[in-house]
Amino acid sequence: MSQDSWNFLFIGLSFALYIVIAVRSRAGSTKEYYTAGGGVSPFANGMATAADWMSAATFISMAGTVAISGYDGSRFLMGWTGGFVLLTVLMVPFLRKFGKATVPDFIGDRYYSKVARLVAVICAIFICMTYIMGQMGGVGLVFSQLFGITKAWGVIIGACIVFFYAGLGGMKGITYTQVAQYCVMAFAYTIPAIFISIALTNNIFPQLGLIGDYTAGSGGAVEPFLDRLNTINTDLGFKEFTSGSMSKVDMFCVTAALMCGTAGLPHVIVRFFTVKDVRAVRKSAAWTLLFIAVIYLTAPTIGSFARVNLIETLHQTSYKEAPQWFKDFEDTAQMSWVDKNGDGRIQYFGPAKSASGKSGNVFIGKPNLLQESRGKSGERIVSNQIDESNPNELYFGTDIMVMANPHMASLPQWVIALLMAGCIAAALSTAAGLLLVLSTSVSHDLMKGIIKPNLTDKEEMTYARYASLGALIIAAYFGINPPSAFVAKTVAFAFGMAASSFFPTLLMGIFFKRINKEGAIAGMVSGITFTLGYIIYFQFMGGTKDQYILGISPEGIGAVGMVINFAVSFVVSAFTPAPPKEVQDMVDSIRTPVSAAEEGAIAPPSH
Repeated sequence: MSQDSWNFLFIGLSFALYIVIAVRSRAGSTKEYYTAGGGVSPFANGMATAADWMSAATFISMAGTVAISGYDGSRFLMGWTGGFVLLTVLMVPFLRKFGKATVPDFIGDRYYSKVARLVAVICAIFICMTYIMGQMGGVGLVFSQLFGITKAWGVIIGACIVFFYAGLGGMKGITYTQVAQYCVMAFAYTIPAIFISIALTNNIFPQLGLIGDYTAGSGGAVEPFLDRLNTINTDLGFKEFTSGSMSKVDMFCVTAALMCGTAGLPHVIVRFFTVKDVRAVRKSAAWTLLFIAVIYLTAPTIGSFARVNLIETLHQTSYKEAPQWFKDFEDTAQMSWVDKNGDGRIQYFGPAKSASGKSGNVFIGKPNLLQESRGKSGERIVSNQIDESNPNELYFGTDIMVMANPHMASLPQWVIALLMAGCIAAALSTAAGLLLVLSTSVSHDLMKGIIKPNLTDKEEMTYARYASLGALIIAAYFGINPPSAFVAKTVAFAFGMAASSFFPTLLMGIFFKRINKEGAIAGMVSGITFTLGYIIYFQFMGGTKDQYILGISPEGIGAVGMVINFAVSFVVSAFTPAPPKEVQDMVDSIRTPVSAAEEGAIAPPSH
């Protein structure tokens, strides 16, 4: 069988499974649409939450970032993993005991204000829209490589698939679909890593291979793998792979923004409303951390192995003798070579610059699939804006590294096909969860909670599906024209906005009963306005690095926005009336432990 046949077989079977589950689990009420009826088992919800968490940023982009950035890429590993611990310890048990279906629900009731609810809805829309842009970009990347089409058409195809099973099944359909998607992702991520680890280090466990010996050297020479990795990089003029180039302040702020943003992500928080009680929430969180560990402990190994494979496979290779997979990636503009010195060899000296002038070996090409032009050494020319002053000849997108890795390692065709199915599952699973939160924010929190309180269940679900369609159209546009060159960075912006808006407001709402509606509203508005304005200025309005505040990048500015939110909330609350006594009693009650008998009597989330 050809590689295309294997790809279509694996992806076709996985899609058939997702669609069957979505149809059989179709939501018949708002309770099933928003919280899957509140009866999902902790084990199943742990697997579904892990799938929701394993977005395209994690599955596709994180390992690619590690492959290119080395140590600096660990900010995503530390931030996202540590953030989930914050989420499960400080947030979800208390929010689940409170018994509301959404984050704006909690904020509206805790801060006894429709204005607070409205601000929370707006924040949720901004956060989820930014996050889903990154997911749709990942979907387009995979489909473009799979079908040999442009990324734009890949995004459109992915958007149609997501709308079908997310809009149809609601949380009930998404939950059980994500269980299947996690299984696909876990196998798709670990099996290629095992194959490559055996090939490079003769170790079946990739994590042990990373800290073990490199055994694939010429003449059977053996040396520590990390030493080999550092030598490869320094020989080409890069820094050692295990050393970082980011400033300590920026590294800290990015990691903090990712951690606190994780604890404020509405599409992850709502997952814990699908289990029956607080005890089940804690069990579900433990299962989720276990399932997440499978992927996160493997990602650094994939990034490191990809770095070695890339350099040893392509650097100084004659273009005429380049492997076929490189030509395939050329055809979809995911990789490109420009023979600047005329020697006919592919040479990788970085960091390179893209056609847009952005650093990091990022290449965004627009291939002409009708009239192909060739350079002086036979290379495919997809852009005439390459920086000729830079000696680097190899251009590629960071997000392509995970998909290219099994090709570079000459893995079996079925392993490559499994990885492609996993990439699609990762992007679609998170996109579906985000789409549900977006539609819920519009239909439940905005329409029913503020504008039309007398909506029927049927009308509410109709609004939810219209909102899903509108959100997907906008997300598809920004998936085709992303605010950042790679998925993980776009997603990091969403985490920064969550850190600067929801995390402080939820935390203070649970643990500080003196925080009132005026403080919460002022804090949310000031935090997300500052963060969003900073991101927009540097991503869309021509801001340069030398203008960064204290050297903090747009990825990390959410940490500063979070501090602003806390400070404004406390100051405004100190000079305005305290919350009503019943609200303060409610805050005390959600922090009070309950017995097993009482826990079983807790009402499911209201709608």
